[in-house]
Amino acid sequence: MPLHIIRNDIRNVECDAIVNAANSSLLGGGGVDGAIHRKAGKELLEECKKLGGCRTGEAKITKGYKLPCKYIIHTVGPVWQGGNNGEKALLEACYRNSLKLALEYGCESVAFPLISSGAYRYPKDKALRVATDMITEFLSYHDMTVYIVIFDKSSFAVSEKLFSDVRSFIDDVYAEVHTYSRNRMLGSFEASMPMAVSCDRSICLEDMITEIDESFSQMLIRKIDEKGMTDSECYKKANVDRKLFSKIKNDINYHPKKTTAVAFAIALELTLNEARELISKAGYSLTRSSKFDIIIEYFLLNKNYNIFEINETLFAFDQVMLGV
Repeated sequence: MPLHIIRNDIRNVECDAIVNAANSSLLGGGGVDGAIHRKAGKELLEECKKLGGCRTGEAKITKGYKLPCKYIIHTVGPVWQGGNNGEKALLEACYRNSLKLALEYGCESVAFPLISSGAYRYPKDKALRVATDMITEFLSYHDMTVYIVIFDKSSFAVSEKLFSDVRSFIDDVYAEVHTYSRNRMLGSFEASMPMAVSCDRSICLEDMITEIDESFSQMLIRKIDEKGMTDSECYKKANVDRKLFSKIKNDINYHPKKTTAVAFAIALELTLNEARELISKAGYSLTRSSKFDIIIEYFLLNKNYNIFEINETLFAFDQVMLGV
């Protein structure tokens, strides 16, 4: 079910279908289109000749031949002409029609390039926004694993303002943490020592045991109910697979990965303190010594709970992404 952004050559992605950003003739060309034709073999060209081309925004399907996929879905993206000539609607149609074909052919997984962002000059950040918006809308109604495949970092761009804001936040936090550490080193050793707490060991241990409360699973289910969400609304918003959610729900002692725990905090639209509490139930924390944690803190403080925008930003900063 989830949406993944991965760095790879789309020709090497093992899934049910890959999407080819083709030209209107469907007879191959430059870039990804030509590379797919070369690796798939001459049989692909012979089948494409029978399709009669493809109009911008439409999609057609062929066999995968020598590629590690069952099908190739060919779609023709728009050429960027400034944004006032229907480019966005046509690009949306590319994703919509490609996903519709994947569904019709029983695909459980499909991989997309960032359509039109190469030779057709569609701005990369805008192309990425269309891709994630259309795929997210589709996944809210259908179970499928969808990949956006980025060949290299130059093929990928989040909003320049968002990237700049997050980078400034990271720099500010690192500066603050390093200043604090330096001041502690300059201060007295005694002043930095925690106050001793005296207690009877047996009494303290007994108190601690009796204070064991909710597990991550129990708190997650309670928070979902408090937010008035359904289970499916929550795990889809968290970009988490249904099967994994079932494991968490049915095993109160299940310990998810940190990225999964954080994803649920985002899906539930928790405050920073609430998110820390939920994450702690899985045995993790948010600190200011980790770039990943600082980026998550930025989005929580700004009440931006768009997990795909968060993942785009994490990807841009070479961090592991949320969900599964």
